[in-house]
Amino acid sequence: MPDRNPTRDAIVDQLAALADLPGIRDKADAVREACTRLRFHEALRRRIPEAAAESRVRGARASAALDGVDYPLDLVRELTTGARPWPDDLSPDLATLKGAIAATAESERVASIVRTAPLQALARLHVAAASPFVHGGGADVTNALGRPRVAGEDSAEFVDLGPAPDAAEVSQRLTQLADLIVGASQATDRVPAVVISSIVHGEVIAVRPFTHGNGLVARALERALIQALGLDPTGVAVPEAGHVANGAVTYTGSSAAYGKGTAAGVGLWLGQAADAVLKGVAEGERISDAVRAGRLG
Repeated sequence: MPDRNPTRDAIVDQLAALADLPGIRDKADAVREACTRLRFHEALRRRIPEAAAESRVRGARASAALDGVDYPLDLVRELTTGARPWPDDLSPDLATLKGAIAATAESERVASIVRTAPLQALARLHVAAASPFVHGGGADVTNALGRPRVAGEDSAEFVDLGPAPDAAEVSQRLTQLADLIVGASQATDRVPAVVISSIVHGEVIAVRPFTHGNGLVARALERALIQALGLDPTGVAVPEAGHVANGAVTYTGSSAAYGKGTAAGVGLWLGQAADAVLKGVAEGERISDAVRAGRLG
């Protein structure tokens, strides 16, 4: 029998209570059922890598779009696969896109550690997301890659949420976030996986632990958890596209509501996030249909 951790037990109790907010378990059940259908799609019997690679292309494009950078899917695919080279000097928009592509790709690699070493996964995702800005994106973040903000550093992202927490609060909340992930990952019988991934996503946005790239990291971490927790083990769903489909206003508004910490605000965020994952599964099904038909991109 595993050793009990009172802190993590309390976190799991809190998450279970959030999962019992009105309508959330019904949405979580719908997401789980949709993911099960996707897992057994005929195209995924032998061609998971092809479908998952396309999911990451579409996920990266959508994640960049949520940061205000929207490029055609064909261009994103060409840049991802190397069919089109990156320019030597990246504009801020291209740096955002490159960071989205790198973080989304890294999400697959950190899926193996995110349940047990979440802060290491978070650091790796930030290195991937923010590295393009070191030389080409107009922000010198060399010394901040892969580490949370320290005293004197701020983040100007997600301004609708108000001022970002200071460095001391960031440190405290990241410790709590790590406990949440480790504890909840061992209690998916009590807390639906989509609730865990959504809370983590919302918390990274609320805390804004890095000077730059918090949205890209939050969405990549959500993707990694959806895969690592067994909700979508194939990695074919595109939750980022679901957030885009819900609308940028819904995304920013519900994340701001989450940041207030009220039951109503958290419930609003969890509801829209579950809807986004459900739409992301539908996008994964379209990818799988295209793979089966031999007409992918």
